[in-house]
Amino acid sequence: MIAAALIAAGVIIVCQMVFIRYVLNQNTIWQTDFVTYSLVAATFIGSPYVLLTRGHVNVDVLPHYLGKRARYWLALAAALMSLAFCLLMTVLTFNFWYEAWENGWVSDTMWRARLWIPYACMPVGLGILSLQYVAELINLVTGRVPPFGLRPVGARCVRPPSAQWF
Repeated sequence: MIAAALIAAGVIIVCQMVFIRYVLNQNTIWQTDFVTYSLVAATFIGSPYVLLTRGHVNVDVLPHYLGKRARYWLALAAALMSLAFCLLMTVLTFNFWYEAWENGWVSDTMWRARLWIPYACMPVGLGILSLQYVAELINLVTGRVPPFGLRPVGARCVRPPSAQWF
């Protein structure tokens, strides 16, 4: 919801910026920075939800042709590498955010936005994404979810309760 609100705010601000620049023929000061920062924040903060719903683009040719055991090990390796990457990036972006906080960094634009505010979305989003990868690993290891969300060949597709018609 936060990511969607940030995108909606960005769209509204772009419309406001167009009106000010081309209808009122005035300068815009903060709008471009705000839109850029809000879209980047929406990307980082919304990424755990995308992982949860499997809304990302998959290239699943290899898992389709692998057997059940090989598919499991590939899914486990992919999830572990992704978790390691996200944890590393969480630490690095936290250090980047902290440096901006400590040194009082501001943007080079006329708005002079305090950069620790938009930079905070990086460690927060990546930290939540790391937690989502932990949940994905738990689901994979316990067998709650099949590897890559692919059912074995010939398995009956059962509609989850949330998708049933009421």
